[in-house]
Amino acid sequence: MSADIKNKDQNDGETRRDFMQLLAAAFGGVGGAVALLPMINSLNPAKDTLALATVEVDLSDVGVGQSKTVMWRGKPIFIRHRTEEEIKEAEAVDVATLTDKESDDERVKRKEWLVVIGVCTHLGCIPQGQKPSDNHGDYNGWFCSCHGSQYDTAGRIRKGPAPKNLYVPPYKFISDTKIKIG
Repeated sequence: MSADIKNKDQNDGETRRDFMQLLAAAFGGVGGAVALLPMINSLNPAKDTLALATVEVDLSDVGVGQSKTVMWRGKPIFIRHRTEEEIKEAEAVDVATLTDKESDDERVKRKEWLVVIGVCTHLGCIPQGQKPSDNHGDYNGWFCSCHGSQYDTAGRIRKGPAPKNLYVPPYKFISDTKIKIG
């Protein structure tokens, strides 16, 4: 009988030990998760960035041939009210000759309005071309003086080291004179 009692005590000890190991592992897992939460939360966008997730822009003050710059998610957005001549120039380009092949129709929602993110796709510089006095390059669009990238009136790369066209942000017209970016 003493052997039976001894085996029973050993089995209970192993069961208790297994339970204690599981309990310790569970506490360690929960503690690790609690320690990681602030670090994971720090990867979320900042509140000021989230506040700029969408921006409404009034276009009524932008005349034909003029440009406007607004900020969206910390990036400059170039909005140009294109002239008939600029539209014709952009549409006349043979897409096959472009580095990043996009037609003018693929880049605009309304022909007279071009909306692009004003960051050079080469190294992230801000191209010149928003002011009438700026250098607009050989294609009457934007010129990145840092490395010589030149964009046309549709924001397409035409010359220089930039590999891509100026990006078009998600936007929509909410009225004839107002757009919502984001």
